[in-house]
Amino acid sequence: MVATPIGNLGDMSPRAREVLAAVDRVAAEDTRRTGALLTHFGIKARQISLHEHNELEQVPALVARLEAGESIALVSDAGTPLISDPGYRLVAAARAAGIRVSPVPGPVAAMAALSVSGLPSDRFVFEGFLPAKGGARRQRLEALAGDPRTLIFYESSHRIAACLDDMAAVLGGERRAVVARELTKTFEQVQDGHLAELVAWLASNEDHGKGEFVVLVAGAPEASDAGVGPEAQRVLRLLLEELPVKKAAKLAAEITGVGKNLLYARAVEMKSG
Repeated sequence: MVATPIGNLGDMSPRAREVLAAVDRVAAEDTRRTGALLTHFGIKARQISLHEHNELEQVPALVARLEAGESIALVSDAGTPLISDPGYRLVAAARAAGIRVSPVPGPVAAMAALSVSGLPSDRFVFEGFLPAKGGARRQRLEALAGDPRTLIFYESSHRIAACLDDMAAVLGGERRAVVARELTKTFEQVQDGHLAELVAWLASNEDHGKGEFVVLVAGAPEASDAGVGPEAQRVLRLLLEELPVKKAAKLAAEITGVGKNLLYARAVEMKSG
């Protein structure tokens, strides 16, 4: 598994160059893109295509090559393979066949963004891309609303506006977040603020919506630190006996004046506990 740059070619490690030059074949998500990378570094290698649409059919042939003694390097279009990219089936099949799988570590956009975000990094969850359709996207966000860990997402330029709108609506416009755009590239930006502020920031300049994005959102406050007093918890507990978590939290917030997101986090704990 060979990690390649997410933008800046200076991030290509010497070991990655050595491995790509030495293997029998390079399995690439996009052979044209990888071909340009190999050419830049003066590497001559035979490529084979491995992407989300052909991985299932390619795996048996690649495993057969490996069992015959060939060496194969797997790369994605950018960054570390398998992180929201194809390759999982190949790795699983190779390991099941007793074939050694070795990592050649390097750039990961999610970790690069987390390291400069200023959000808590001791506990986090990587969600990859949210569903493309609005209803499914909001449903997934609702399931994550009470998670106390920093949330990390990937998003495309086509959906970043709708994504931030839904995050502000579901998670709350006051939730702290960071939008990291075009990391390691010429027009790199790391913008922080509350979700409502980031919605406005994105709309303020059309250039803000261009490129590849990592969106990081602060986790929900821990219930023990959330200031949900005994009376609010009593009301919430009674409502949870009759209503779904989201409706119970909303109604409890109207009755008690405690923040809806805080009550949602506590309701999730009550249900799971």
